[in-house]
Amino acid sequence: MSTNKTKKEFPYLLTREQASEFLGIDPISFDKYIRPHDDLERFMIGRRERYTMKALMHFIEKHTV
Repeated sequence: MSTNKTKKEFPYLLTREQASEFLGIDPISFDKYIRPHDDLERFMIGRRERYTMKALMHFIEKHTV
């Protein structure tokens, strides 16, 4: 997966809603299956988590079965 091939422009730091949209899943599935993992890199702004597309792609590639 390449970030150059995304159809929508995303900011560098993604919210959970933007991250789930980038991955093509709903935010509830993101919260249930992806967000709880400690090996998902995140950036904290106050108490809010932000994600990069690179970190999301790395996580998905690492957990592909």
